[in-house]
Amino acid sequence: MFRGNHPTRVDEKGRLKLPADFKREVDELYGPQFYITSLDGKRAKVYPLKAWEAIEASLQKMSPMDPVRKKFLDVTNYYGQMAEMDAQGRLLIPQLIRDTATVKGEVNVLGSQDHLEVVNADLFKAEVMGAGSTIELSAGDLAAFAEKTTPKSL
Repeated sequence: MFRGNHPTRVDEKGRLKLPADFKREVDELYGPQFYITSLDGKRAKVYPLKAWEAIEASLQKMSPMDPVRKKFLDVTNYYGQMAEMDAQGRLLIPQLIRDTATVKGEVNVLGSQDHLEVVNADLFKAEVMGAGSTIELSAGDLAAFAEKTTPKSL
């Protein structure tokens, strides 16, 4: 399970060196194959191929005519590319994502359970800080989280 934030860099050639904690997990559980995509053009989603194949298996259960399925595939294929981790633990972030999400230079690599998210460090900080001076969950955020994660009694 990927968790935490690891600030790092995407080099001038567009390569992300996986932070050591994440690389260790990748080596132990997944292997060097990845599918890198985006859902919104704001952040790269780096899926170990096993995790991406689980998503594809879920999509296979949907009707090929389902507009949600089609839109999901259109967006993830538009941004997406296969990638293989090199011997130094680096992954090439697709050019389209580097350009649209400004995933260059200083980035944050965020653990997101079964995949990693790569975001521009400055843009991410501005997004999560909002109008405040600290990064925090609001009372409304916490209430929404509690509502979605608390089991409903029958």
